[in-house]
Amino acid sequence: MNDEKVEILLVEDNPHDAEMTIRSLKKVNLANRLIHLKDGEQALDFIFAKGMFADRQIENKPKIVLLDIKMPKVDGIEVLRQIKLNDTTKTIPVVIMTSSKEEQDIIISYDLGVNSYVVKPVDFESFAKAVSQLGLYWLITNQAAG
Repeated sequence: MNDEKVEILLVEDNPHDAEMTIRSLKKVNLANRLIHLKDGEQALDFIFAKGMFADRQIENKPKIVLLDIKMPKVDGIEVLRQIKLNDTTKTIPVVIMTSSKEEQDIIISYDLGVNSYVVKPVDFESFAKAVSQLGLYWLITNQAAG
């Protein structure tokens, strides 16, 4: 995929949750410029143009990162921390989408600058609606910084 066209970076290790997210975004025509990565290490490589994404232009930032917390290699909290601490990437909106309702995860996420924290609904219909609303808001309604 041409990185210049990436609008949504979905970082989700659960294939079922990733498929539901992508399907929900397709229903509202927002999945054409989506890249799905399966762990935090891949996400950091993509965002910072390293490793297998070293030929990518770091300035071509996604419009939004949909990020799970509990992932292999590098967890979502650390991905969020690195995004928000870097001057080049700190303005990228990051939405945590997780099954974790742990108060500590919520507090740490907001302390690090997460833009939104969403607990994944259990049933598909609620999940699909939540993802569609997130996509429409962050890609259509929200005015992002440069």
